[in-house]
Amino acid sequence: MRAIEYWTARLAIATVALFPPLARVYIRLLDLLVPRFRRTARKNLSLAGIGGDGVIDGMFRSLARMLETFARFPQITPENVRELIRYDGLENFQSALARGRGVLVATAHLGNWELSAFAHALMTAPMHVVARPLDNRRLDEFIERRRAMSGNRIISKREAAREVLRALKRGQAVGILIDQNTSLEEGVFIDFFGIKACAGRGFARLAHHSGAAVVPGYALWSEAERKYVLRFDPEIPMSGGVAADTQRIHSHLEKVIRQHADQYFWIHRRWKTRPPGEPPLY
Repeated sequence: MRAIEYWTARLAIATVALFPPLARVYIRLLDLLVPRFRRTARKNLSLAGIGGDGVIDGMFRSLARMLETFARFPQITPENVRELIRYDGLENFQSALARGRGVLVATAHLGNWELSAFAHALMTAPMHVVARPLDNRRLDEFIERRRAMSGNRIISKREAAREVLRALKRGQAVGILIDQNTSLEEGVFIDFFGIKACAGRGFARLAHHSGAAVVPGYALWSEAERKYVLRFDPEIPMSGGVAADTQRIHSHLEKVIRQHADQYFWIHRRWKTRPPGEPPLY
């Protein structure tokens, strides 16, 4: 089964690289063949109080754009990368990095999270990216090689804390996706779209321990420009309290997600972990 999964993914990526419109076809097939994705998205949008199938359709279009660009990674160079993406707020990142304590880029499954760090490495400098290894080892190795093509170093989530702190101590930047559900043992409950969500404590702890700046960053699609905008928002100040700082970061992400709801990954069961005694939402 793992071999079939691996070769199906390889075939899809290879054919999209040759004929980019196939990305929309493959993502449409995914929508049709795995109906639980749309059901989960509808549930999440209902919980968040945001519109329905129009947003979900936009999310699938966003995923198709991401597949298309991921298939093009081997052809993206410092000379042509700006045809796909431009900066907004780079000064927020650069001023934080200049302090020499490192930068934690707080990001989410929003827009094109694969392209953001990949393009940043080509346009400015490589960075470190924390990623959860896939269950399919061969597919994970393939995707990791792709992600590293622009010079970024991929840090496995299993060894993240030590490697992240080393990078920050050297004054470098580390990007971490922080918006997914986590376990009671690893998380703290915050308000996310008005509902208690379990968010990892580790990100705030890394910021406190290292003194690194926390800068939100994401690559958002601009329909008017027909390209992505790699946006760095102003630094989020840390208070030293894990729960308060985790809430502060997620409140900022929520605001951006509301503005670009059709580019968010709504098929993840974000509110799966519940406070003790609460019934499941899914």
